[in-house]
Amino acid sequence: MSLAFLLFLSVLQGVTELFPVSSLGHTLLVPAVFGMHLDKQAPQLLPFLVALHLGTALALFVYFGRRWLQLIRGFFGSLAGRHTAEGHMAWALIVGTIPAGLIGFLLEKRLERLFHDLRIVAAALIVNGILLWIGDRIQRRRALSLSAPSRLTFGQAAWVGIAQIGALIPGFSRSGLTMIAGAQVGLTAEKAAEFSFLLGTPIILAAGVLELPKLMHVHGQMADALLGGVLTFVAALLSVRFLMKYFEGRGRLATFGVYCVIAGALCLGWFLLHPELA
Repeated sequence: MSLAFLLFLSVLQGVTELFPVSSLGHTLLVPAVFGMHLDKQAPQLLPFLVALHLGTALALFVYFGRRWLQLIRGFFGSLAGRHTAEGHMAWALIVGTIPAGLIGFLLEKRLERLFHDLRIVAAALIVNGILLWIGDRIQRRRALSLSAPSRLTFGQAAWVGIAQIGALIPGFSRSGLTMIAGAQVGLTAEKAAEFSFLLGTPIILAAGVLELPKLMHVHGQMADALLGGVLTFVAALLSVRFLMKYFEGRGRLATFGVYCVIAGALCLGWFLLHPELA
């Protein structure tokens, strides 16, 4: 794989990891549609994937840096018996992280089999779009009838965390599914987006850190991986800034839902016409 192709993947990852459009789905579908072969056995791919996840996680830590400091203080304060909103939120994030982390650890290899048929990935992207449209309707209906909860219960946090499990299937978006679940429990679009990004940070970071020891055996690829990580960091930071402002305003999940349905349908049609590419 060429350096230009891998750098393209790094920018694609930085944007689609946070937009509710499935980063894994796009990483598999876009190269195939445009005739770019993704060699999963290429020696430079592993360090790149590690760097991309670390770059995305770092961007989220930078953007929500002050918020993370408050949560960390709140967590340790709760251990000392001080009950604060930040401490409660820290524990809610821990509760929400457990389901996807556990299921991902147990089923990761089995779910990887779905990567081999891009028609399944394209169909999942269509379903992801439909779910985003439904989530948008739920969010707007609740905004008219209910006030947002002052804090998530641990049960609600667990429900949002369970929604992340769907993103283990390529084509489904982690941020999209958690925003939909956030809407179901009454969060505003802005608060649902914030909780989604905070909840996703440990998962994304873990995906990179768990593979970090393998980088010790690929010294020749470190410079390229570092460049990819930097590009992903910049793309992810710009993406989270845009999305938070988007949802602070009158941004709608349905917009991304329409995109996913159209993109998924076009990809599905393309692979049905060209089954050798799927």
